[in-house]
Order: sequence, then C-alpha cells, then structure tokens
Amino acid sequence: MQNTWRRSHRWISRLDRYLVRHVSDLPGGNHDAFFRRLSASANHGKLWIAAAAAMAAFPGRPRRAALHGLIAQAVASAVTNGVFKTLLPRARPLPEHLPVFRFVHPQPTSSSMPSGHSASAVAFAVGTGLVQPVIGAVLAPVAAGVAYSRVHTGAHWPSDVFFGSALGAGAALMTRAWWPVRPPFPDVARTWTTAAELPGGMGLSIVVNTLGGSFTEETAAALQEVFPKAHITSVHPDQDLLREIRLAAEHPGTRALGVWGGDGTVGAAAAAAVERSLPLLVLPGGTLNHFARDAGTGSLKEAVAAAARGEAALADIGIVTVERGLAGSPERAQLTMLNTSSIGLYPNFVRRREQLQPALGKPLAGVVAMFRTFAAGTPTTLTVDGRRHKVWIAYVGRGRYYPRDHAPLFRPVMDDGVLDVRMITADESFARLRLLWSVLTGTVATSRITHLSEATRVRIDAGGSPMALAVDGEALAGVRSVEYTVRRRTLAYYSPQPR
Repeated sequence: MQNTWRRSHRWISRLDRYLVRHVSDLPGGNHDAFFRRLSASANHGKLWIAAAAAMAAFPGRPRRAALHGLIAQAVASAVTNGVFKTLLPRARPLPEHLPVFRFVHPQPTSSSMPSGHSASAVAFAVGTGLVQPVIGAVLAPVAAGVAYSRVHTGAHWPSDVFFGSALGAGAALMTRAWWPVRPPFPDVARTWTTAAELPGGMGLSIVVNTLGGSFTEETAAALQEVFPKAHITSVHPDQDLLREIRLAAEHPGTRALGVWGGDGTVGAAAAAAVERSLPLLVLPGGTLNHFARDAGTGSLKEAVAAAARGEAALADIGIVTVERGLAGSPERAQLTMLNTSSIGLYPNFVRRREQLQPALGKPLAGVVAMFRTFAAGTPTTLTVDGRRHKVWIAYVGRGRYYPRDHAPLFRPVMDDGVLDVRMITADESFARLRLLWSVLTGTVATSRITHLSEATRVRIDAGGSPMALAVDGEALAGVRSVEYTVRRRTLAYYSPQPR
C-alpha cells in the first residue's frame, strides 16, 4: 500500500512539473500582472465577500444565493486549511520552476496541498449557482481564473488546485444536503366558473371598511369613479361592520358583493357571499391583501377587468370553530378563514418584521424579528390532534402555501382541499438554542423543531391556559380550543383569466 502511494505521488509530481514547465514557457506580458492582482484579490475571501455584498443588494434569490455561497466558502476554507493542509504537508514551487517575475510575494509558508484559494473560489461559485444558476455561471470563469492564478504565480502545483477545487465543490454540495435549495413554486392553477358580468359595477354592492390599511378620504370617490353603477357603502368605526355587510349583500338588485378592507373584513364578506350564493369581488384595500394577491386582483385595474368580463374561479373556505369562556359553560363561535390562522408568538413576529422591513428588507427583517421575538418569548403548551407539544408557533393555512418551510408566502391553488399545518416546537432539548441557531443559519425548514403536515381537519386544545388566536389577522383572546375544517369550492371569486 505504501509503495503504491509512493508511486502515485511520484506520478503526480512528474505531471505537476510537466504542466508548470508549460506555464513557465508562456511569454511575459500584461496577463502576469492581471493574474497576480486576481490572486491577491481572493486573499482571505475578500473577492467573494465583495461579490456576496453586491448580490445581497437584490432581494430574493440573489440574496439567498449570496448567503449560500458564503456558507459553502466558509466550510471549504475550514476543511482545507484546518484539516488537509495538516494531513498533507507539501513544499510549494520554487523560483527554479517559474520565472521570478511571476512569483507571488510574499510566498505563502503553509502546505501547498491543497489550494485554499481554489477551494474557496469553487465553493462560492458552486454554492451560489445551486440557488441562482445564472449568477453561478457568471462567477464560474472568475473562480477558474483564481484557481489558475495560483499556478501562474507559483503559489501552488496544479494538483493542489485540482484537489482544492474538488474540496470546494464538495463543500457546496454538502451544504445543500443540510440547507436544501428551495424548489421552484408550482404554476398557478384555477377552477374557473361563470359569474355575473358587472360592466361599470352594475349589480355590484361594495362595502368599504374605513379602517382598511390603505383607506383614504378619496377611496370611496375613487371606487365610485371606476364602478359608477355600483352601490357603495362606507363603514365607519362606530358602525357594526357585520351588519353593514349583510345589508349590502341584501341590497335590491345585488348580483355580486364587493369588499374593500383587510383580510378580516374580506373573510366576513366571504361568509355573507357564500350564505347568499353571491360571487365575491375582493379589492386591494388592506395592508398586505393576501387573498386579493392570491386571487389575482392585487390591483384595482385587475379587479375591474375581471368584474366587467364576469371571470371567476372557485375557492375553498376554512371553518374555524372556537370555544371560549369557562370550562363549564363554554361559548362557541364559528368564523370563516380565507387565509391563515396562528397561535403562539407568530403575531408578535409578524408585527416586528413589518416594522423592520422598510429599513432592512424582508429576509433580514425576518431574521432580526425572529431573534427578538423568540429570545424574549416562551412556548405555549398545546394538544394538537391528541398529541401534546410545547409550541413556539402553530400555524394553519387554508390551502397549500409555498415555500414549503416555516415562512408561507404564496398560494398558487385556491381549491386544493387541504389545511397547511406548520409548527415550530420546543419539545427538543436546548430548544431556544436550536431555534436561534436554525434562524441564524437559515435552516429552520430542515430543523427537527419544524413540523410540516397537511390535513382536512385539525383540533388544537389549550389545556388549562387559554391561548391567543389570530384568524386572518383578527385576534381573539381567551380561546380554550379551536377546530379547523375545509369546505371545498364553496366561494366564487372574481379572478382575471390569463390572456
């Protein structure tokens, strides 16, 4: 075995010297200065940190790609410099092997095998490309140039560069194993149906909640301008919103119910529309407009076009049965859920994230908000479908949300018949440390503290301590138990068909 290794080592050394001689025979020129500068720019990962900073300026996939590349680079650098340079000591090339004017100064003193620069370069390029292939393709020639510069400047033998590059690629692939790249979102799919055509808003009754996040004094007038034939009711804080929605739905000649307000208002209007078999036109009058965005009416222009053409689709609705009050004489109420419901620290997390988002951007704001929320918060003990958990967050979505991790953002199908159940638990030892570490490394989705499932019925009991519950952004206190069910394709809503 030892003789085999010696023979392999001699063969690799001869190949290295053969390749270096060919590099040595290259004529001198401006390219020598270029490769020296390129090699120096990658010292201590400066080149890749600068690239990551530039990518982080663009939210979404470029920012995630930058983070993934930096983590892969850190792993590659640690393994290369901390492990293999100790296990594989090797002398670097000498001035007799290359022209002196090409040698990097000062010459590194650590082991030549493997090349740390090559490992970091390839790790960053591959790690970035796993998330954003276009950026990875742009970085690939830069990484290759850094790797070659280590031979051109006499810092490494070619085999050092090949081995370091392999380590870098392996580090990037390894990080993908514990931090999977998010798969692409599925295409939007609708179950189309027919609804009343409402040219100019004829036959449309609109309820405007003046407490809606985007309401201004001009809102009602603007709606009357785009729907000149519609019946519009503005509901002020001192009025009964549910009563005004019912009156609007029962207004003579009403063929469709419109609503301008937040998701809680939209949910109340949806219940009235379903009860009276009316199609619902959701206008973007809230702060986040979750349902309007998923329905395709995230702008007033889209909503007007869909209503005028009578284009509509079917959606499921969630039924939330809430039990409150004393154990001996509970009070029961039934709510309509169009989007999501949450228990635990999620409402506090969302509030902090929205406060920080204008200054930090959504991804970084989410990390900071989660740290603040969970550092000070305590888990809630809940029984979920008969199983007891200590829960930081329990989240139930009406419909399958994407991405399939802890942060639901997008719902491409509105009638899939499922409840999307997500929990972040504190059942494991060192629960708070596990949570903070997974947030810091972006691995909440793959951590043992995260539980993802789907169901058609979910029951959650609070035990002896009543819980705080939020349904479509509306909070309820003192809840003893809650049960979620789905009613398939019950709500007809206006949605523009693709052209």
